Formats: sequence, structure tokens, C-alpha cells
Amino acid sequence: MTNPMLSINVSVWYQPGREVLHSFKLDIKRGEIVGLVGQSGSGKSTLALTILGLLSLKRGSASGSVRFKEMELLTLRERELRSLRGRQIGLVLQSPLSALNPALSIGTQMRDAWRAHGVGHGLECEFDVLAALRSVSLPNDAEFLHRRPSQISVGQAQRVLIAMAILHRPSLLIVDEPTSSLDMITQAEILALFRRLNEDHGIAILYISHDLMSVASLCDRLAILHNGEIVEDGITREVFAHPQHQYTKQLVSAISMVPRGPEAETHAPVQALASEAPRQPSFVAGNPLLGVLRRHLAEQLNH
Repeated sequence: MTNPMLSINVSVWYQPGREVLHSFKLDIKRGEIVGLVGQSGSGKSTLALTILGLLSLKRGSASGSVRFKEMELLTLRERELRSLRGRQIGLVLQSPLSALNPALSIGTQMRDAWRAHGVGHGLECEFDVLAALRSVSLPNDAEFLHRRPSQISVGQAQRVLIAMAILHRPSLLIVDEPTSSLDMITQAEILALFRRLNEDHGIAILYISHDLMSVASLCDRLAILHNGEIVEDGITREVFAHPQHQYTKQLVSAISMVPRGPEAETHAPVQALASEAPRQPSFVAGNPLLGVLRRHLAEQLNH
């Protein structure tokens, strides 16, 4: 059996008596997209900091093991971790306009990101910057590179952050609530982009979110985080179809009802749709599971 690319078994705390993650266990295989779902404050973003070796920024501590490609990350020195960040492990944050420097052009920030993790001359930098922008379907001409964050849309800003994260073609991409500030159409485009990057470049993705709709449409596997622990972990369609833990059942029940009204007789329950979903769901307009989720949520808003 092939060893997982990333294997986590940690406990994390910020101060004595305040444990955020307790015996947290999760494995990610090469090229796999794994969704981590939990409510706000459950420790999802803390996990990202733990993997990247950045807990000290929040005065946090971790015990246990975080193994990436057979390297024990918790024992690496800062210099060694810095060589992994950006090159082998990329990070995409939420709130893209806040993450970008408003005073610097897109081109300057892309080149700075490349130099922070890359070794080479200017031509290599320019080639990788243009290739990364092209990979995320952004213009890579001089006019776009000279724009500042205030001169592009939120969706474009999110794509810029993704382009920065894949400049050096990392093996793992940690994506933290990437669609929380986007409208539904732009969310769909960003999710489709993640799937394409996964399929074209084999990048594994840890997709951190509280949004079950996006997780259902993108992720191969789904892990449920509750009270600092993974309470359920399985193939996405199976977790939706047959939730085992009580907390997972509560999450699924919140979106699993068939819409009431004229369409009720023409749509199966979400569990049935989930059981028929492909092994690697993709975000497409005809995704039946996503359709039911959206209709149900829209109905709740209308009431």
C-alpha cells in the first residue's frame, strides 16, 4: 500500500487548558482532494498553521506528528520549513483583496512571491509568473501585471492568490475558505479551477471550508471536524448518503430535504443523489447533488 503524502496525528493548543485540536488524525494521498468541514472556530485554520509550521505566530504549540513525504514537519527548523512553503506546500487564503498589498502591482507581488521561494534568474521568474497566470485563466499581458488589487475584481484577486500558490507547482495546496467572499457564479468558476489544477498537474488539495455545497461538488473525500477531532472520514458521496456520527447527520439533515412545491416530485432526496455521484465529482452545471443543495438553501432563504 502506498504511503500517504501527508499524514497528520496531532494535538494543538494555544494556552494551558485551551486545546483546539485533540488527537486529530487525517491522511491525504498524492493527487487527492480532501475536504475538511467544521463550524467556525472548530480549528480548521489552526490545522493549516500546524502543517505550515506557523503556529508560533499565534503562540500555539503542537504535539504528535505531521509527516509530509516522509519528513516530520514538527521537528524541522524554520529554515527547512521555509524551503517547503511555497515550493512543495502552497497556501490559498480567503479574503483575497485583504491578502494582497494594495500599494503594489499584481506583477510585482507575483515576482516577489516567486523570489521568496525560488532560485534562478529573471527569465525563469517571468516565465513561471506568466505560466501561473495562464493556468488560472487570467490575462498575462503587461497591462494586467501593472494593475493594482483595487483595479481588479474579487474573483480575479482570488485567482491571483491561487496563481501565487502554484508558481512552483507544489505537491500539496492548502485552501482555506477560498469562496467565502465570492458570489455564486465566481464560486463555481474557482471550484472548477481547483479541479482542473488537480487533474492537469496532480496537485493534492486540502480544501478547508464550512460550505457543504462546495465540498460536495469538489472533494473526493470528506472529513468532518467537531470539538477538535475528526468524527467522520470517507468518500464524499458515501458520507452524504450514509452519515454515521450524530454531528454529521445534523449537517446533512440541514441540506438533505427535498424542496417543497411543484418540483418536489421530480427530485430525489440528496442521499440518493449522493450515492449515485461520481467517485471524483466535478463542478458542472448539471451536477444533480449541487442542484438539490442549492434549491434547498434558496428555499430556506425565501422563507
